[in-house]
Order: sequence, then C-alpha cells, then structure tokens
Amino acid sequence: MTAQLIVGAVALVVVAWLAASAEAGLARVSSFRAAEAVRSGRRGATKLAQVAADPTRYLNVALLVRVACEMAAGVLVTYVCLKEFKETWAALVVAIGVMVLVSYVAVGVSPRTIGRQHPLNTATASAYVLLPLARIMGPVPQLLILLGNALTPGKGFRKGPFASEAELRAMVDLAESESLIEDDERRMVHSVFELGDTLVREVMVPRTDLVCIERYKTIRQALTLALRSGFSRIPVTGENEDDIVGIVYLKDLVRKTHINRDSEADLVSTAMRPASFVPDTKNAGDLLREMQQERSHVAVVIDEYGGTAGIVTIEDILEEIVGEITDEYDRELPPVEELGDGSYRVTARLDIGDLGDLFGLDEYDDEDVETVGGLLAKALGRVPIAGATASVDLPDGRTLRLTAESPAGRRNKIVTVLAEPVRKEAQTS
Repeated sequence: MTAQLIVGAVALVVVAWLAASAEAGLARVSSFRAAEAVRSGRRGATKLAQVAADPTRYLNVALLVRVACEMAAGVLVTYVCLKEFKETWAALVVAIGVMVLVSYVAVGVSPRTIGRQHPLNTATASAYVLLPLARIMGPVPQLLILLGNALTPGKGFRKGPFASEAELRAMVDLAESESLIEDDERRMVHSVFELGDTLVREVMVPRTDLVCIERYKTIRQALTLALRSGFSRIPVTGENEDDIVGIVYLKDLVRKTHINRDSEADLVSTAMRPASFVPDTKNAGDLLREMQQERSHVAVVIDEYGGTAGIVTIEDILEEIVGEITDEYDRELPPVEELGDGSYRVTARLDIGDLGDLFGLDEYDDEDVETVGGLLAKALGRVPIAGATASVDLPDGRTLRLTAESPAGRRNKIVTVLAEPVRKEAQTS
C-alpha cells in the first residue's frame, strides 16, 4: 500500500511538472507567433493557434491542474510519513521537507526553465492536452477565479493570473535578446511603462526657460518675438510671469495680419487663445490622453502654491517615449571654438569656470549661475533669444560681451554664445 501511494505521489508531481512547463511556455507564445507556426506548416500549430487565441482560459486550466496535483501529492506524502513514523511531529517535518524540495525543484524551477527555453515546443505539446481538458472542466477554472475575487480585496483577477509589470518587462528583454524585436523597440516599450510613473513637472519646460509676451504688446511685436525666438506658441502674461492669461499662436498672428494689415497695431490679447492649466503633480500619461481628446498641444503647469511652474506640450510627453526629437539643423558642436582676436564661440552649457580659463582667469565663479547660458540670462534679466547681447564684468576689470546665437532643437534653446572682450576704446567711447 505504501509503495502504491508513493508511486501515486510521483505521478502527481510529474503531472504538476507538465502543467508548470505548459504555463511557462504559453506565457511566451503570442497569437502572432502561433499564426506564424501555422503558416510554416508546423505540426500541431492549428491546436496551438486555438490555445493562443484564448490564453487566459487555458492558463487557468494549467494553473488548476498544477495546484491540484501539488496538493494531492502533498497529502499522499504526509499520509505515508504518518504511517512510517511513530512520532507525529517527525512525520510532519519530513513531509513538509520533502514537499518543499519537490515543489521548488520539480515544479518551481525545472519546468519553468524548460518552458522559457523552448516555449514553442512546450506550448504546442501542451495544446494537445489542454484543449480536451478545458472542454471537460468547463467553467470550473473560471468559477474558482471568481471565488478568489470575492475573497480578495480590490478588483482581483477578472480573467485569470496576469503577469506583473516586472515579468512583462522581462519578456520584452527576452524578445530583444532573441532578436524578435529591435533594441529601439525594447527601449520604447520600457518608456511606455515608465510614462505611467512620470509626473508633468518632470517633462515640462520650466518657467525660467519660457519666452513670454505681455498682453499689452502689439501683434507686430508678438510676430517679431516669434520669429526671433523660433517658438510657434508663446504664453501671454498679465500682471507678472505667474499670471498667464492665454497662449498666442504664430498661425493666428499671421492669419490676422494677412487678412488685415492694420491689425498689426492691435493688442496681442485680441489674438490669444485661452490657456488650459494642469497641476505639476498630474500623471504625464493621463495628460497625454486628455490632450489627444481635447486636441490641445500645450498646457500651463501650476505648482502647489498656484504659481506658474512652466508649460508642457504634447511633444514634451512624446519625447519620454520616443526620445529626444531633433531637426535637420541639429549637429554636434565643440564646447569651445576659437575665432581669433581673443573671441570664442562656446556652448551655452559651458561652465563659467571654463569660460574664465579662456580669458586667463585663475578662478571665475558666480553664486547664482553655473553656465554661460545662465550668465547671459542673468545679465539680460530674461530668457535669451537669438541676437540678445549683454555685457559681463570680469573680476580683473575687463568686460565681456556675450551674444546669443541661433537657437536649435525643438525647444529652440540657445546652443552657442559668442564671447568677445570689449576693447577699452569701445568702453570709453
């Protein structure tokens, strides 16, 4: 009798092993891959396609078979141990030890490894068993899932055991390693997952980088600013930069002046559109969907105190998925380019200490800014645009003239700054 029970327990473990490998294999075979197997004439591909068309149902069947066999094997092993050992505690300890080892190795690690390494073969073989087994069991697996939902707080599993986000990410990495998808596609999928955890304040253009226009300025001034800055959408401010009253579009300005040339003297407030406002803690993915529904391309971001934190465009959010969007004019620039006569063209991100080294200063520092672009903005008192010029005094008494050159990139940021010493003759005159 004992030998028969042991044989029965071994048989149940073997069935649980097969069910676990079927789970691992089915989880890695998509309907597209099954359809490819059908087109290639693979044996059993038709049955695999039927399973892949409704994976949740057959995964539930495999899960139920595995759990039932593991539990039944555990009961048989415990019964045998109780008969063979005089002490109950000894029998229970041995039974628990045996089943933990068997469940971990024979059901947990081994079959899942094989299912992941050979998903197509494993899933095809399991389809021969799962199809008739699902018809025999009928709605039993789904009823057990519903019962689990009733006992589980929250929404539970409505259709069955789904993979977690970490497992889905791992599947994407596995697909890339097997050359099923490209590396760029893998990174894009990961970016979609990360977008769900991204806040608007992480992708917005901060207020310090905004180019704005006051509502009392004219349409002609707004056109000039748009052309000089390279921006097609410019926030319109009221009393101060925290008071954004609307957004003016370059298309609207051009259309209005084209219809009536005299309208260039009108106030920019007559051509602006109402602005939409969002908190800086809003989810970027939710905002993207709202922008799509409302056909809006820009929103003003408000901080917790009600002030303007910046603006966010639909392109800013898309860059989180597809990466930096550049144009045909973008190119790699050296950090420093000597022009002769003591003048240099430097990148806006160059450290001001390095700028001081160019002009023979042992140490050049500023408490407020760290880069040449920040130094120019501080001297101007506003965000620099192409052609903006300001003079900066060096510690040794000399004066530098900083000139913002043509912007680049989708955000039209100033990339290079022309730094040239001001001659004494020019200073005295």
